[in-house]
Amino acid sequence: MAKPPPSHYPDIGELGEDLVAQWLQSIGWRILHRRFSSRWGEIDIIAQLDQEQPCSAKNLFVHQLPQVAFVEVKTRSSGNWDTGGKSAITRRKQAKIEQTARIFLAEYPEKADYPCRFDVAIVYCQRISQQHTALTLTPAPLASLSADGYQFYLQEYLPGAFDSSIDG
Repeated sequence: MAKPPPSHYPDIGELGEDLVAQWLQSIGWRILHRRFSSRWGEIDIIAQLDQEQPCSAKNLFVHQLPQVAFVEVKTRSSGNWDTGGKSAITRRKQAKIEQTARIFLAEYPEKADYPCRFDVAIVYCQRISQQHTALTLTPAPLASLSADGYQFYLQEYLPGAFDSSIDG
């Protein structure tokens, strides 16, 4: 039997990003952009959290500036070489993400004063087969998704995974 062409296979990275975007929305984040790109690079997900804090007065809330997260998603299968994607976030990669974030903020100046952070999401991917047995993960995944013959698990979400000189 001939091997199907590459276009036959799902985009594993995009499906991992879908899982992370769905999870972020489920915990209150609003997705502003997916795969924002510039000449410097690409940011997988840009999300915003609108924050209201309860005030001591009954039924009143104090509005705080929203927070913007620039999220790098690393989707990996078992046996990968880079510790689930963590070692792929090199200083050079961080600088590209930061420069791309600056371009995003220049294009959306109304968000330039918001506090910003750089997050990393680690997604584990496993092909589902007829003999598929349950995968035991430690710790338990934050979220999971089945799509196109694969099972995806959001294993870690690292808020503020690396520092930046972007001031909010």
